[in-house]
Amino acid sequence: MNRLSDYDYTLPERLIAQTPLERRSDARLLHLDRQTGAIRHRRFSEVPQILREGDLLVVNDTRVSALRIFGRKETGGTVEALLLREEAPGLFEALVKPARRLRPETPVTFEGGLVARMLAPGPTGLARLQFDLVGQALREGLAAAGETPLPPYIHARLADPERYQTVYASEGGSAAAPTAGLHFTPELLAELNTRGVKIARVSLDVSLDTFRPVKTEDLDAHRMHGETCRVSEETAEAVAKCSGRIFAVGTTTMRTLETFAVGPRRLRAGTEVSKLFIRPGHAFRIADGMFTNFHLPRTTMLVMLAAFSSQDYVQKSYTEAVENEYRFLSFGDSMLLL
Repeated sequence: MNRLSDYDYTLPERLIAQTPLERRSDARLLHLDRQTGAIRHRRFSEVPQILREGDLLVVNDTRVSALRIFGRKETGGTVEALLLREEAPGLFEALVKPARRLRPETPVTFEGGLVARMLAPGPTGLARLQFDLVGQALREGLAAAGETPLPPYIHARLADPERYQTVYASEGGSAAAPTAGLHFTPELLAELNTRGVKIARVSLDVSLDTFRPVKTEDLDAHRMHGETCRVSEETAEAVAKCSGRIFAVGTTTMRTLETFAVGPRRLRAGTEVSKLFIRPGHAFRIADGMFTNFHLPRTTMLVMLAAFSSQDYVQKSYTEAVENEYRFLSFGDSMLLL
């Protein structure tokens, strides 16, 4: 049995990075040989020396478009809403707190004077909010009142919201950033290009369900919530024609590649809601290497790393990362499994 408790470790709170480094590529890079377990300590700025001519780097170009806004009910009670996506003009799917205390049709006045009513509460805090304004007026109001949502373990306010976006982010639709790509800079990508490394894009709209805790000890009983992902004909062709190694940047990219894989180094193009849960025993068909950040204990992302290497090697890597005081989670350091 694949057990959740096998993917636990002690993460000191002091190692959870609260702010990004001044320069993205200054992050440390723990390089794990996924077949032998050998570990090297490097810098992310060394990536152009690690990759070779003919290699293909596949990135998730999703952009964080969700917004967090704060408001009050007429009774004075506070309300926090995370606007996930606009279903119709002025109508948003949202994660609302406290959803149980907010009755349908109760008006809430948010910062900037925006007024919305909850149409119906949903499971696990999800609801639908209808704003009085629509169109350009609403967009301007949300731009002024809303803020980029950061993970709950980050307590510092982000001075520049773009630091929680990858430099190649273009396709809006995510509630969280694909953080493995936060270390890349335009200069580093340009250097990779001059060295003959190709870049291909996929999109996976990161939802809050990615980060919901796994509640079953038996991992085979865990069910993933769906996330929309897309692969273009251009990316499928780039994978098929790659003469070198293929690197997935992040767990979301890896999930997308494996969702659309139809054979060794073969992808179909299209759009799909992926519920793929990658765990030990999975036969990877596309990527030779993987860039990722350091993840929380007992998460599906950590399980994926073990599937790509081994549970023992990943546990050893995390133990060494803690001992060497790597920075963990979204704004933390990087790891390469190759």
